[in-house]
Amino acid sequence: MKNISILGSTGSIGVQTLDVIRQHPEQFRVVAIAGGTNSDLLIKQALEFKPSIVSVGNSTLAEKIRMELPDEIKVLYGQEGLIEVATHPQCNFVVSAIVGSAGLLPTLSAIEAGKSIGLANKETLVTAGHIVMEKAKEKNVSIIPIDSEHSAIFQCLNGEITSGVKRIIITASGGSFRDLSREQLKEVTPQQALNHPNWSMGAKITIDSATMMNKGLEVMEAHWLFQLPYEQIDTVMHRESIIHSMVEFEDRAIMAQLGTPDMRIPIQYALTYPKRLALQTEPLDLLKVGILHFEPLSMERYPCLGFAYEAGRKGGTLPTVLNGANEVAVARFLKGEISFLGIEHVISSVMEKHHVISQPDLETIIEADQWARDVASKM
Repeated sequence: MKNISILGSTGSIGVQTLDVIRQHPEQFRVVAIAGGTNSDLLIKQALEFKPSIVSVGNSTLAEKIRMELPDEIKVLYGQEGLIEVATHPQCNFVVSAIVGSAGLLPTLSAIEAGKSIGLANKETLVTAGHIVMEKAKEKNVSIIPIDSEHSAIFQCLNGEITSGVKRIIITASGGSFRDLSREQLKEVTPQQALNHPNWSMGAKITIDSATMMNKGLEVMEAHWLFQLPYEQIDTVMHRESIIHSMVEFEDRAIMAQLGTPDMRIPIQYALTYPKRLALQTEPLDLLKVGILHFEPLSMERYPCLGFAYEAGRKGGTLPTVLNGANEVAVARFLKGEISFLGIEHVISSVMEKHHVISQPDLETIIEADQWARDVASKM
């Protein structure tokens, strides 16, 4: 029996994680969950899975939830609540699925407490990869990727000597606007952007997919997870989202992991690694798929991908600034405050204004993140 804490239980990854657990009640027990502001769903999850700790975004929602749950369930809120969920004494595996840089501190706390991590929060490594990976090494903590692309690479590397890797190839669906020109992007709406062709994801990640920032963040995450230089990390558009990523070796052999676009597959693999369990999902029928397509990803068409490579190569506080500016810009686009192409303008302008600090400590990272958010919100 593996005891699970979930950071972000009401989000897309959290909901699908609970679905996997629901299929295997003899294998997993939920001991703590944390959500944001969807208190109604959080209450339903708590009543079904009966964790000992539930955390929510703020004190008002915490009071509402306390009234609906039995007394034996402890209800917390805010950063303190996230950290208690992440460090629950009975937990031995934490699913880190909070969207954005808010996942950094609770994930670091879980590592400090010696918990194994299933990582779906790429921003944790984007903003503080050098700190997170060093702490995981110090505490002998496993970090198993949940993102479908990184899970694919992780699986392709099983049993391989990493010195034999020539490059990794991260696939991208192209997002909602993959068939639109730059000129056509000037008039697109948030509702159009949220209509992803292949995946069902949260709003922020879906917008990031449309700008290709999501792929840029994945490139930076891959750099830290697999300890590869950016010159050995490539991206390619693959419309069908059947091949989730590939690894090319020095002998030119390429290994790929294939599957239907169902996030429960990489979620369950992270929970059960190195074992595999049956999963109730649609099998991949390659005869039905027929043809797989691959196209280059142009950084002129997708400037955000170029911003990410630039930030990753320069390092220091620049990845943190890129991420903070992007989170604010996406939120402003969803509110109708800026245009879709305005997201790129905000990110590039904030990056240009920033003076990079090399090898930042955690306090410096937090300050750089706040600075980027302040600048991006006023632009």
